Amino acid sequence: MSNAIHWRALTTLDLPAVEAIAAIVHPGFPEDMEVFAERQRLHPEGTRLLELDGVPSGYILSHPWRFGELPALNSALGHLPEDADTYYLHDLALLPAARGTGAAAMIVGDILRHARHSGFTSTSLVAVNGSVPFWYKHGFRAVKAPELAEKLASYEQAAQFMAKRF
Repeated sequence: MSNAIHWRALTTLDLPAVEAIAAIVHPGFPEDMEVFAERQRLHPEGTRLLELDGVPSGYILSHPWRFGELPALNSALGHLPEDADTYYLHDLALLPAARGTGAAAMIVGDILRHARHSGFTSTSLVAVNGSVPFWYKHGFRAVKAPELAEKLASYEQAAQFMAKRF
């Protein structure tokens, strides 16, 4: 097992690696390179790349947003809302080799600290791919929002809107 785990700022040069990781980790949720590039451009502080022994092995994309307004998959945001009231975790993806290393917990902690220091009182996300237990372990809870049922189903049938309040 590797000891060289490093999260660093995501740059535009990393976007092909992000696209390749996403294709492996989220084959059912394809997003265009332009979506990754826009998230990185709009809020670089919320985008990071995981290197495992110097090899790109994961990423996180996050940004300010409005609570309960879920961005559609594979769509441009255009801009971040001036009245953002939650910090939104758009995507966390780790290749199989990076799982179980503690890298996910490390970046979740960093991003939650970033959200709090940025003045947000909540962080929200859509849990997919059976990730509800992971997010629950990090203090996120499912939010009952029947008005989001159709939007959540566009991710997958089991998708859950979750939030963590600070």
